[in-house]
Amino acid sequence: MLRRIVPLLITLLILGAFSWTLYFLYEKSKPKPTAFETTLARRLNIVKKTVAPGAIVPRREVTIKPRVSGVIQKLHVQPGDYVKDKALIAKIRIIPNAVSLNNAEAAVRTARINQANAATELERFRNLFDQGLLSEADYNQKKLVSDLRQQELDTAQSNLQLVREGASQRSGAVSNLVYSTVEGMVLEVPVKEGGSVIEANNFNEGTTIASIADMNDLVFNGKVDESEVGKLKEGMKVSIAIGALGERRFSGVLEYIAPKGIASEGTIQFEVRARIDIATDVFIRANYSANADIILERKDQVLAVPEGIVEYQGDKAFVEVEVGPQTFEKREVKLGLSDGIDVEVLSGIDEQMKLKVPAGTKL
Repeated sequence: MLRRIVPLLITLLILGAFSWTLYFLYEKSKPKPTAFETTLARRLNIVKKTVAPGAIVPRREVTIKPRVSGVIQKLHVQPGDYVKDKALIAKIRIIPNAVSLNNAEAAVRTARINQANAATELERFRNLFDQGLLSEADYNQKKLVSDLRQQELDTAQSNLQLVREGASQRSGAVSNLVYSTVEGMVLEVPVKEGGSVIEANNFNEGTTIASIADMNDLVFNGKVDESEVGKLKEGMKVSIAIGALGERRFSGVLEYIAPKGIASEGTIQFEVRARIDIATDVFIRANYSANADIILERKDQVLAVPEGIVEYQGDKAFVEVEVGPQTFEKREVKLGLSDGIDVEVLSGIDEQMKLKVPAGTKL
């Protein structure tokens, strides 16, 4: 009897273990129900904006150029100096052109010979006039000729001095001294003492000796893609972030939109300019890189939900509202302004409703 019971028990145990294993594997293979996260609609400020990269530049930057060619003899300013209008910037030592110098010296010699001859003639006619052998009209005519020859000599000597030194004692003009034409800060001095400079004329823009600008009147210069420029208009508010100054932002107003676009890296971009409200406690340097957030539209404290939980079907939008534990129902909502992260909800839900967050969506 015992011999029959033992094998039967062993068989039953094996069958039981096998059945339990099959059940365990079946339960493990069954998909677990997904527990969806939920969120609530919130009151937010929705700001729709476009970003324009660019730089901070002075509204007016003036380049100072010489009126004569030569070598920089002395520089009186350096970058960072504040100068007044007509302040001395540099002195130039003139290296006269050989041909011009030779012509000027020849003109002086010719004028001196003519003046000496006229003076001799005048002295002879003065003796005749004193003896009553010459009329006063003829004497005055000879005196006029002598005065003209003296004037020609003075002019030739002045021209020679200008060619040699860039200055004329008679006129008081000093062309080899370079003066500032505006008041402001010296931003750049691209030349050094001993370096050659070229005068500005009809055929050459000349060598820049210094750049001067008013650093209290700065503007943002940037570029906007053609897909955004149609939404812009002058007078829009601008928030400007300057990379060198960290998270601090400056307010401004858009004051210029270029009427013509420029091709850049396969796209058309339009130049924009915005006035900046400069704080008194910070010094902004020229050509700081910056980004301007141009505010296209803004709504404050409106009911909004994350864009990621909205499902679009054609021209309609839906969200899923929790109606029971992990049970959701689709609700159509009417949407308003969006900033790409959150979107305004005009109708369809309220602040108390729990909204389904689709799997894989990060809020």
